Amino acid sequence: MAAQHGGVTPERWKSFDLSSQILMMANELNRGRKRLESRDPGGAHLCYERVLHLVDLTVAMQSRRPLRRELLRWRDLIASLYLADDPALEDHLRILRVLLRFTGRSSEQIPLILPPRT
Repeated sequence: MAAQHGGVTPERWKSFDLSSQILMMANELNRGRKRLESRDPGGAHLCYERVLHLVDLTVAMQSRRPLRRELLRWRDLIASLYLADDPALEDHLRILRVLLRFTGRSSEQIPLILPPRT
């Protein structure tokens, strides 16, 4: 596990509200985006690994079944990027947009970090 989130325990992760958890995952995906833009798929894969860890922590502590189900569906999207030899930036951005839609507070970040849709 990479240093950014290597020390995140379930107890520590539980201390953050869902919006904060989503935003931390989005921050990690933003790192991955920079790696993809610089043609470093290996670096992006490390970011996906960290996101998978964080989403697993989030799912494990969710008592709301519908939210847990949607997070697991979203996790499958990240896993597909992780397994891709050369993940497509367009797919990455779509998946990031979906993540940010999980809460109102994280949705507010969409115009600040994602390019407008064409």
